[in-house]
Amino acid sequence: MALAIFDLDNTLLSGDSDYLFGQFLVEKKLVDNVEYERQNTLFYQQYSNQTLDIHQYIRFCTKPLKGREQNELDALHDEFYQAKVKPIIRQQGVDCINHHKAKGDHILIMTATHEYISRPIAAKFNVDGILATDLACENGKITGIIAGTPCFQQGKVIRLQQWLAQNPDHNLDESYFYSDSINDLPLLEAVKYPVVVTPDDKLLAHAESHGWQRIDFC
Repeated sequence: MALAIFDLDNTLLSGDSDYLFGQFLVEKKLVDNVEYERQNTLFYQQYSNQTLDIHQYIRFCTKPLKGREQNELDALHDEFYQAKVKPIIRQQGVDCINHHKAKGDHILIMTATHEYISRPIAAKFNVDGILATDLACENGKITGIIAGTPCFQQGKVIRLQQWLAQNPDHNLDESYFYSDSINDLPLLEAVKYPVVVTPDDKLLAHAESHGWQRIDFC
């Protein structure tokens, strides 16, 4: 059984759910609009430039969620999904997942986006599992602190190694990883079949110099 791993943002989605959630909060007037939008855009630029401090970012982006009850969080996410995420699902990404399903492959989504945003989205793709940046909770409420290793850059490799140790029936012998971002280079280099999807300029240059497969999801 092959292992097929998919990045979420700008791969299966034609946008970044983390960034869009911040914009959604601005539109809902649940945050200080001008300052929050400025910082949200700055963090996204840092992500694109490979300079993001993910711990600092998680403290920022979860601050509006801290102290909220689960039913309130669920309702907020449902509205966000319908308004911002559902319209940007890439059908060719869905088709690619279904192609791997037809072959009997085990399918994972791996994303740096924290679990409150990413887990409900991943569930819509009907994959076998998701590895995301996990959030620490206290008394059932989000604290703004990352639990364990963030699923980001080299952390994706660490998290996958941990998952493989807990799932000994799987290995990387016939493994695929689909991603758009240079931030995912460590995991792309770790799998047997790296596939770049509508890649950023840095990843495209690396992929071309190494003869990696490139595809574009619409």
